[in-house]
Amino acid sequence: MQTVTLNVHGMSCGHCVKAVENSVGELAGVTEVKVHLEDKKVDVTFDEATVTLDQIKETIDDQGYDVVE
Repeated sequence: MQTVTLNVHGMSCGHCVKAVENSVGELAGVTEVKVHLEDKKVDVTFDEATVTLDQIKETIDDQGYDVVE
Protein backbone atom coordinates (compact mmCIF):
# COMPACT_ATOMS: atom_id res chain seq x y z
CA MET A 1 0.00 0.00 0.00
CA GLN A 2 1.08 3.52 -0.73
CA THR A 3 -0.25 6.81 0.61
CA VAL A 4 0.16 10.06 -1.31
CA THR A 5 -1.00 13.62 -0.75
CA LEU A 6 -2.06 15.45 -3.89
CA ASN A 7 -2.50 19.20 -4.29
CA VAL A 8 -5.88 19.71 -5.95
CA HIS A 9 -7.16 23.10 -7.07
CA GLY A 10 -10.76 23.97 -7.86
CA MET A 11 -12.44 22.36 -4.84
CA SER A 12 -14.55 24.84 -2.90
CA CYS A 13 -17.50 23.11 -1.20
CA GLY A 14 -18.95 19.93 0.24
CA HIS A 15 -20.10 18.80 -3.20
CA CYS A 16 -16.48 18.99 -4.39
CA VAL A 17 -15.36 16.85 -1.45
CA LYS A 18 -18.00 14.19 -2.16
CA ALA A 19 -17.28 14.19 -5.91
CA VAL A 20 -13.56 13.54 -5.37
CA GLU A 21 -13.93 11.11 -2.47
CA ASN A 22 -16.64 9.07 -4.23
CA SER A 23 -15.02 8.92 -7.67
CA VAL A 24 -11.52 8.08 -6.41
CA GLY A 25 -12.91 5.75 -3.75
CA GLU A 26 -14.65 3.68 -6.44
CA LEU A 27 -11.35 2.84 -8.15
CA ALA A 28 -10.20 -0.74 -7.63
CA GLY A 29 -7.21 -0.74 -5.31
CA VAL A 30 -8.04 2.52 -3.50
CA THR A 31 -8.62 1.86 0.20
CA GLU A 32 -8.94 5.39 1.59
CA VAL A 33 -9.56 8.91 0.26
CA LYS A 34 -9.64 12.01 2.45
CA VAL A 35 -10.14 15.52 1.09
CA HIS A 36 -8.79 18.47 3.11
CA LEU A 37 -10.81 21.28 1.55
CA GLU A 38 -9.14 24.18 3.36
CA ASP A 39 -5.65 22.96 2.44
CA LYS A 40 -6.65 21.98 -1.13
CA LYS A 41 -5.14 18.53 -0.56
CA VAL A 42 -6.32 14.96 -1.07
CA ASP A 43 -4.80 12.00 0.78
CA VAL A 44 -5.13 8.70 -1.08
CA THR A 45 -4.11 5.25 0.14
CA PHE A 46 -3.97 2.67 -2.64
CA ASP A 47 -2.46 -0.60 -3.81
CA GLU A 48 0.02 0.39 -6.49
CA ALA A 49 -0.21 -3.11 -8.00
CA THR A 50 -3.90 -2.52 -8.77
CA VAL A 51 -4.21 1.20 -9.61
CA THR A 52 -1.63 3.77 -10.70
CA LEU A 53 -1.15 7.28 -9.41
CA ASP A 54 -1.82 8.53 -12.94
CA GLN A 55 -5.22 6.80 -12.93
CA ILE A 56 -6.07 8.49 -9.64
CA LYS A 57 -5.00 11.89 -10.98
CA GLU A 58 -7.02 11.34 -14.16
CA THR A 59 -10.11 10.46 -12.11
CA ILE A 60 -9.79 13.71 -10.15
CA ASP A 61 -9.26 15.62 -13.40
CA ASP A 62 -12.39 13.98 -14.88
CA GLN A 63 -14.39 15.47 -11.99
CA GLY A 64 -13.26 18.96 -13.08
CA TYR A 65 -10.44 19.61 -10.59
CA ASP A 66 -6.76 20.24 -11.25
CA VAL A 67 -4.04 18.09 -9.69
CA VAL A 68 -1.01 20.36 -9.25
CA GLU A 69 2.48 18.89 -9.09
